Amino acid sequence: MNWYYADQGQQTGPVNDAQFEELVRSGKIHPDTLVWHEGMAAWQTYREVTSPSPPSAPAPLGTAGYVPGQSAEAVCAECGKLFAIQDMIRHGSIYICANCKPVFLQKLAEGAQLNTGALNYAGFWIRFAAVFVDGILLFVVNMCIGLVAGLSAAQAVGAAPKGALVLQLILFAIQMTIGISYEVVLIGKYGATLGKMACQIKVVTADGGRVSYLRAFGRYFGKMLSGFTCLIGYVIAAFDDQKRALHDHICNTRVVFK
Repeated sequence: MNWYYADQGQQTGPVNDAQFEELVRSGKIHPDTLVWHEGMAAWQTYREVTSPSPPSAPAPLGTAGYVPGQSAEAVCAECGKLFAIQDMIRHGSIYICANCKPVFLQKLAEGAQLNTGALNYAGFWIRFAAVFVDGILLFVVNMCIGLVAGLSAAQAVGAAPKGALVLQLILFAIQMTIGISYEVVLIGKYGATLGKMACQIKVVTADGGRVSYLRAFGRYFGKMLSGFTCLIGYVIAAFDDQKRALHDHICNTRVVFK
């Protein structure tokens, strides 16, 4: 079953039952959050949905794009902004604002993929390509640093053998810091590393939201765990219905096409 919920006046979703329960547990959906799924006659608060006898409510438009409020408004499937329904056009279960109408009609004429609000999960091979690109970039950077450190180490060995060991530890710390910073800063700010940007994919939360810096930090070490399991943590993404690797399961993230 696909669920939708109102977040700061905007419709968000769809999310499946497992994702919905996780949002409830995390506090993203609270008792007063308005929710809806197919088959419901009206948007209701989560408290009313879980009540044994939810109170009756006037039937709304009954579509996923509808966000309840004092006036009938919907989220434009193209720009994501709220508009009065009377000023929008409807196509199936989505609404399009007047400003986006020409672009939307052009997409229909060309047979282009339409934005329905559902997450388009990135598959195993496109994710592998992104990781490969990131690996090459970090390898080049670390190689340059290693060459500089190697020259310094040669001098340190002649002066004091212990100096070479200290230099190697410093080099490892620098490379580790670069790897963490690369992952955390880019995903926290842009939702994607350079490799993911090149492959037109990004990392999001279970409901399609932005990944925080803290979650990106935890995800970095989750990726290390995926690697320590003989790469099985990565391979499971090929068999998961939402294309989640082990670190995605741990941090409750998804990798989707932009």
